[in-house]
Amino acid sequence: MKVAVTGKGGVGKTFLVAILAKLFAEKEREVFAIDADPDANLALTLGFPDPSEITPLVKMKELIEERTGGKIGTLNPYFKLNPKVDDIPDKYFLSRQGINLAVMGSVRGGGAGCTCPENAFLKALLRHLVVERKEVVILDMEAGIEHLGRGTAESVNRLIVVVEPGRSSIETACKIKDLAGEIGIPKIEIVGNKIRENSDKKFILDALAGFDFLGFIPYNKKINEAELKNVPFFEYCPEILKEGRRILAKLE
Repeated sequence: MKVAVTGKGGVGKTFLVAILAKLFAEKEREVFAIDADPDANLALTLGFPDPSEITPLVKMKELIEERTGGKIGTLNPYFKLNPKVDDIPDKYFLSRQGINLAVMGSVRGGGAGCTCPENAFLKALLRHLVVERKEVVILDMEAGIEHLGRGTAESVNRLIVVVEPGRSSIETACKIKDLAGEIGIPKIEIVGNKIRENSDKKFILDALAGFDFLGFIPYNKKINEAELKNVPFFEYCPEILKEGRRILAKLE
């Protein structure tokens, strides 16, 4: 199972990724959770210790130069577009409660191609995880999917767009659908988040008529309380996982 989660900033992408990673791990599936959002906070949401001290892979300068043969920060145009990365998950990912985590850092250049050693390294790692690994891989993406190259995107089993009751997140979902078609992803699915009442759900259903829906997660003020208390939300308010289990059942 290879899942990419995207949507407008602030709608709850990382929240959904954490739910799915937690539930897959509970089923004793080995999980790779990849934070590919420049505004990285998946480690914090999953309860990894000292998340601010985690070094993003893109900042591992010596490792990237060794694998790509290119000098970071120079105009040297020669570096490997397909560096060796198959050992990176075992050596550099962090593990906690059955979840293996990597913070990638900003992936520049998108589907337009590799323009620097860092980008070549991260693109190769994404491709390896999605195309070659057998474990569950869940990608926490930024608001867009341009950095999924065609070969990687075609191997993603599910592309989920998280939306909230609001016009801006609806517009982002429509834009992502267009981008997905351009790089070979024929279908996207929607998860509604921060649902306070039936009118919120109806608004999303009406605005995105014709889309496939995986589920709707109710608003829960305990999620904010958990963040203030620095406690993983699934420990502070485990009831939030109820809808997550329904979504997981549809995914499987």
